[in-house]
Amino acid sequence: MHPDPGTGPVALQHTSLTDYITRLASRAPAPGGGAAAAVHAAQGAALLAMVARYSTGAKYAEHGVLIARVTGEADELAARALRLADADAAAFTAVTDAYRLPRATPQEKAARSAAIADALTGAAGPPAEVITVAARALDLADELLPVGNRNVLTDVAAAAEAVRAAATTARINVEINLGGVRDSAERERLSTAIAQVDALTARADRVTAAVRQEITQ
Repeated sequence: MHPDPGTGPVALQHTSLTDYITRLASRAPAPGGGAAAAVHAAQGAALLAMVARYSTGAKYAEHGVLIARVTGEADELAARALRLADADAAAFTAVTDAYRLPRATPQEKAARSAAIADALTGAAGPPAEVITVAARALDLADELLPVGNRNVLTDVAAAAEAVRAAATTARINVEINLGGVRDSAERERLSTAIAQVDALTARADRVTAAVRQEITQ
C-alpha cells in the first residue's frame, strides 16, 4: 500500500474528528486499523472518566477516594491511547517506507529486509500497548460498576464495548506484523500480549451483562 503524494501520519491529538475520519477513509496508509484500535480505547477510557465525574457529591462521598482515582487514571488512559494512535500511524508509515527501499543488489536486498523486520517490530508495538490500556480500562470499569451513578450506568457498558473493540482490533494488528518480527524475545512479548485478549473480551461481556441485567429489572 502506498500513500498518496504529500500525505503523512495524522496527529490525532491535534486534528478534528471530521479530519480524522476523512483521513481514515482515504487511500493514505495511516491512520488505519491500529490507530482505530487506539481511538476505541481512548473512547472507552473517556466514557469511564465521564461516569466517574457524574458520581461525585454527598451521595457518593463514601466512595470519593475511589472515584477520584478512577477519574484521574481514566483521563491518563485516554491520553495514552491517543498518543498510541499517533505512534501507530507513524510506525505503519515506517513500514511502507521500508518496503520502498531499493533492492537491486544483494546488499540492498539485505538492508531492505532488515529494515522491514525492524519496521514490522515497531508497528506491532503500539497495538500491543493498546491491549494493555484496554486491560486497565476494564479494571476501572469493574471498580466503577457497583458504585457509579446509576443514571449513567449504560456508559460503563458502552466503555466496556469500546474497550473490547480496542483489544480485538489491536490483536489483529499485532498478528499481521508478528510473522515479520525476527527477535525471539520480542515475538514472545507480543504473543503474550495478544494471548490475553480472549480473557479481556470475556470480562467486557460480564460488564455489559451486569449493566443490561440492572437496567432491565
